[in-house]
Formats: sequence, C-alpha cells, structure tokens
Amino acid sequence: MVDDSVVQLKILSAMLNRWGFEVWQAESAEAALELCETVVPDAVLSDWMMPGMDGLEFCRRFRKLRRDNYGYFILLTSKSEKGEIAAGLDAGADDFLTKPVNSDELRARINAGARILEMERKLTDTLAELRGACDAIDRDLRQARTIQEALVPRRFHDYGPARVSLLLKPCGHVGGDLVGFFSPNQFGLGVYSIDVSGHGITSALMTARVAGYLGGDFPDQNIALERRFEHLVAFCPPEEVARRLNARLSADPGVAEYLTMGYAVIDFATGSVKMVQAGHPPPLLIRANGEVEFMGCGGLPIGLLSDVEYDRIEFDMRPGDRLLIYSDGFSEARLKSGQMLDQGGLAELVGQCLVGQGADAQGTEFLDDLFWRLSQLARDGVPLEDDISAALLEFDGPDDAQTA
Repeated sequence: MVDDSVVQLKILSAMLNRWGFEVWQAESAEAALELCETVVPDAVLSDWMMPGMDGLEFCRRFRKLRRDNYGYFILLTSKSEKGEIAAGLDAGADDFLTKPVNSDELRARINAGARILEMERKLTDTLAELRGACDAIDRDLRQARTIQEALVPRRFHDYGPARVSLLLKPCGHVGGDLVGFFSPNQFGLGVYSIDVSGHGITSALMTARVAGYLGGDFPDQNIALERRFEHLVAFCPPEEVARRLNARLSADPGVAEYLTMGYAVIDFATGSVKMVQAGHPPPLLIRANGEVEFMGCGGLPIGLLSDVEYDRIEFDMRPGDRLLIYSDGFSEARLKSGQMLDQGGLAELVGQCLVGQGADAQGTEFLDDLFWRLSQLARDGVPLEDDISAALLEFDGPDDAQTA
C-alpha cells in the first residue's frame, strides 16, 4: 500500500489484513520503491496524486524493477477521464480504483489480480517444464548427432591410385544424408552418396540402418561385396547393390521412407568406373583440363517400388580426373534471388573453384571451398533447408607396383 494519507493507509490495510493478505505500507513513492527491492510484493495499491513522485512515475519505475514474477499494479484515483485512464495504462497500471474506495469493489479487483497472478505462475511453471523437456531433447539430439557423425569416421583417405574425400552438413541436429567409401582389396574402391527422404530423427535412423548395410570390408557386413573363389572379396555390380537395397527396404512394411543413391566403383588399374544412379542427382565428372560433365540420367529411388531394375553407367577416368557425387542439397539450395542453384549453377560453382583463389585445392579443401561458395550465394540469415553432402573421388592413375 502506497499513500501519503496515513488514515487511508490504515483503513485499506485493515481491510486487506482481514481478508488474509500480508500488507506492507509506504507513505511515499520513493519509500515504496526501496521497499519493493526487498519484499517483492505480488500486488501494489498506489495513490495517484502524491507529493514528490506521483503514482504514474512510481508505476513506471516499478515496472523497471528486476523481478522473477509479475507484479499486479492498481492505481487509486479520483480521476475518471479517458485520457487519464489511458495514461495510467501506458505507465504500466493493470487496474484502477476510484476514491473513496468501496470495500466490495476493492476485494473484487484484488481477487481478479490474484487470478491473473495465479495464471502467470502456472504459465511460468509450464514454461519451465517445457524448457527442461526441450533441453533434454536437445541433449539427446546432440548425442544422436555425435553417433551419426561416427557413421562417417573419416573424411579423407589416400589409397595411392585414388583419393576419396567426404562432406556432410546436416540442416539440423541430425540429418538424412550419408556418404562413405570402402575398399575390400587393393584393386578398387567403392564410393557412395545417399539421401533419405525427409529430415530429422526418422531420416537419421534410416541412414543408420543403411550404413549398417554398407559397413565394413567383408560380405557378411556389406551387401555391396561378395566372396569369389575362396579368399577373394570383390565388388558386386553397382546395379545389383541398388537392387539388394531396394529389396530390403521394400520388404519392410513399417518403412515409409525411401532414399536416393549414387554409388560408383573404380578400378585402380584402368580408371574404369561402374556406377548406379537411383534417383540421385547426376554425378559430376571433372576432367583434369577443367571440363565438366554430368553422368547418368536418373533412375528410380530405392524403397519406393518393389521389383525395380537399375541400369549400370560406365565411363573411364583419366589421371587428374575427379568425380563428385552429391546430394540434392547442393543443386536445390535456395539462393538470395529465391531461385534454386540447379545443376548448371553447380557446374559454374565448381568452375569457380578450379580457377579462383585456391584453384589447386584438392580433397576436403576442395569440398570445403565448394560449400563456402554455395553459402555465399544462399539467402542471408536463412538456415539450410536440406542436408548437404558430397563424396569426391580423385583419380591419380595406377602406381608403379600395379602397372609392373
């Protein structure tokens, strides 16, 4: 209670005490501000007209006090003009009582304020619970991201005749893209880029499942490999790998997601590449002289339909050539103009990497430069709309040991 009238203070305080409220009294706004720093009242009843600081200014300063909860503010006044009431509301007042104060009206307005404060407390408690739940989910997602990153333990490996580098940029905590490679023998290398439909946790779980199908360098771990003769582990034809994956995903009625894939196998001795494109963007063949060519023409995604046949794509890589297998997060990236980058834009971006500063960049440096250039073209302040990933195969040609 704040009033320069001692009589008014005693009368109103007696009413409030009788109704079970604990009351602190101040005979000036200045004294009330000091009191509010220590007792933190739930509600304030303040006279409007007082010597020194009036009720309006007191209300403004009260609103600036640091509090953990809301404070309900009632102005006691003899004013009834609409403009004056508006001034009180602008200052932060919640309600008004006209002097002389009627006890029934005072009790009704105090109870109304109490209901508002109770709703505010419940809302605060609910928000605290939601924050706790969100924090727990965030921790789980961060752990899930760590686990998913473990699916791509190495970003680079040099096999001698060829080098492979990976890029993986999820648009959220976890994503639906997967890139990887494996080499079961000294004769060749398999490289893949996979994009599961959708985003988030469901897609991430699917990538983990698919990673299990393509993990390891032995046939019992990797459906892309087969055992020939007694000890030789060799690559299955790429189109057969796509067929096997499609059969496994199509046979599971609980799986609604599908995936696209670009998967290539290179022969170290000849540079011959066998590849399958299952709904994935056409891989980009970058010749040693800077010429670029998109390979493949489509194909159906994996897991969308059963009994699908996939075609094999064959071409040769020469020493110095690179093969970029990428997800549609690159080609469908949204630019500042609102348009998508598309394949032509990606080819231009690759060309800039080849002639600009850092033109000699290879491996992960090349992929990082490509992603940086894409980020410069993207809309400012707009997060990635899709996961972005790529696998880069760089062919140097057979070494002396293989050609001897």
